[in-house]
Amino acid sequence: MSSEPSATGTSPRTPRPGAQKSSGAVTKKGDRAAKDKTASALPPVGEEEPKNPEEYQCTGVLETDFAELCTRSGYTDFPKVVTRPRAQQSSIPSASLTEKPAQDDQRLSASCSQNSLESKYVFFRPTIQVELEQEDSKAVKEIYIRGWKVEDRILGIFSKCLPSLSQLQAINLWKVGLTDKTLTTFIALLPLCSSTLRKVSLEGNPIPEQSFNKLMGLDSTIVHLSLRNNNINDHGAQLLGQALSTLHNSNRTLVSLNLAFNHIGDEGAGYIADGLRLNRSLLWLSLAHNRIQDKGALKLAEVLRPFELTHREVVERRRLLLVKGTQERSRSPSSSRYGDSKADREKSQTLGISNVTLVDKQEKLQSMKAPKGLGKKKEKSGEVVKKEEKLGAGQSPTQGTPKKEDATKAGKGKVTIPEQKMSKGKAMKIGAKEKRSILLESEQLVVEATEMVNPLLEPVEHRDGKVFLPGNKVLLHLNLLRNQITEVGLEGFLTAVQYQVQVSKSRTSSKAPLGLLWLSLAKNCFDPQCQTHIMIQELMLPRDPVKAKAREEEAAAT
Repeated sequence: MSSEPSATGTSPRTPRPGAQKSSGAVTKKGDRAAKDKTASALPPVGEEEPKNPEEYQCTGVLETDFAELCTRSGYTDFPKVVTRPRAQQSSIPSASLTEKPAQDDQRLSASCSQNSLESKYVFFRPTIQVELEQEDSKAVKEIYIRGWKVEDRILGIFSKCLPSLSQLQAINLWKVGLTDKTLTTFIALLPLCSSTLRKVSLEGNPIPEQSFNKLMGLDSTIVHLSLRNNNINDHGAQLLGQALSTLHNSNRTLVSLNLAFNHIGDEGAGYIADGLRLNRSLLWLSLAHNRIQDKGALKLAEVLRPFELTHREVVERRRLLLVKGTQERSRSPSSSRYGDSKADREKSQTLGISNVTLVDKQEKLQSMKAPKGLGKKKEKSGEVVKKEEKLGAGQSPTQGTPKKEDATKAGKGKVTIPEQKMSKGKAMKIGAKEKRSILLESEQLVVEATEMVNPLLEPVEHRDGKVFLPGNKVLLHLNLLRNQITEVGLEGFLTAVQYQVQVSKSRTSSKAPLGLLWLSLAKNCFDPQCQTHIMIQELMLPRDPVKAKAREEEAAAT
């Protein structure tokens, strides 16, 4: 009896067959569960893990880049990139660049009726229309987005794929539901795009904040801007006028601005006119289909002829003259010998002293201090413009009996007119096939002008104690079609056109600005056959480059 328990205690206990089978089954179930977990963690064979859009390198093909970035961002139902149908292909429905969406719809359709219904409404799906270069079938030249809301997600994808488009020239957004936030995001991606991007069109996007002036900042590179049908009111026009120019800053890149089909009234037109006072880059302006009446029309006509400077503008002009004189003296090595007399002269100018005896005294001091070799040197052109200020109230620069030396200096000062520096050779050819050709050629005038002279430094005219600056002679095209202008406002434009024609006839250089070439005042509140309107047409007809070209072609044909 004692041996049995010892045997059982020393020998291992054999498990029962049933228990071993059940434990084996439990082990197999655990292995199967672990395998199922690992299989569920791994993606299916036909699918790939979502990739990071930041790691993608754009290829410069918009269709490929946009689709890949949307897929990587988890954006499944994204708009397709399609070619923009041309005028002769208007009857042909637009297709994708790969021409496969319609075929994919046919394969996924369950029935023929459903397929035909889908094919009818393919036209209304959101698309990104592009216009390609003729030489390179994959290089995108223009982008058109119309009729669907552009959100921050789409703009974020654009910020990654648009910089790789080296030939992009224009972006057109029509009724895309822009807000002040999305507009700010859109403006932020514009500097990332290629330097060839010059045209931006935002039409049918009313923004309550009226913040379209952000597109015209000092660092903006936009050359052509279209803001039609955006419900821009007088407040928005005020912001745009300040973006064109202020007393201290001015937009130097914008060539054309389209503000047609808005709600701009007399007050807004006055703000736009204020922006044109010191702006010397805008060549094309459209205010058609607005609410401008005689008061606003007279404001616009005023800047096209000599206008009176305000007190602030006169003070700023004197400050600029002092700065210019200081810079010129610092560049001249021989000017330090008689710098004291010039300092006294500038001090007398700031105090408004215009005594002829003081001028004679200063000239005597110069002749005593300066050596013989420097006695015959002429003064700088900046000093000549300052002497115009000395002539006093009610006296023109050409009136009185100035000295012979002063007359020669004034003659030399007139050569440095700012518009002459702006014009660059072939920028203003009248014989052009289209009106756009004038703008395309004159773009170089603005782009190549690295240093633009402030308009306040232009030669001025003194009349009745007031200072008058020459009118804006850079603006070529002004459209005021379908407003509410009567014959009262028409008289102001007749005076402006007469001045523009007179200035253009007296041009001494081919590089001088041409002045206003095209003015549209049709469909307003006056009789088209009234004498004032007929006189304006007679004056502007020979200046219209398109009609002049047509007359030349007819004469050559006969």
